[in-house]
Amino acid sequence: MLMQLTKIKQATFDVTIFQTPVFRQRKGYKQVYRLTVEGRSHKECVQNTFRQFNVPDRMPKDFHGRFLSTGDILLIDEGRRGQFYYQLKPGGWVEVNRIMVR
Repeated sequence: MLMQLTKIKQATFDVTIFQTPVFRQRKGYKQVYRLTVEGRSHKECVQNTFRQFNVPDRMPKDFHGRFLSTGDILLIDEGRRGQFYYQLKPGGWVEVNRIMVR
C-alpha cells in the first residue's frame, strides 16, 4: 500500500549512445544513435536501453551500430539538470567523466 501512495513518476530521458568504430578501442567515440527512454531513475533508464539494444528484434530499423557491449557510453541529457555519462564496464554501468567521449 505504501508503494501505491508514494508512486514515483516515470520520466522521459534523452539518451545518446556512443560507440567506437572498432570494438575494444578506447578513443574515437562517435554518436551512433539518439532516442528517448522512460524510467524512474538513471539506473532504470540505462537498463531499459541495454535491453532494447541487445535483442535484435527490439532494435530500431535505423540503428546502424552494434550491440551494446563493454566500453560503450550512454549520455543521459536532462537539460538544465545536467548531462550524465555512463560507461559499461565488466561490473556494470559506471558514471564517468565526459572527457571520455572527446
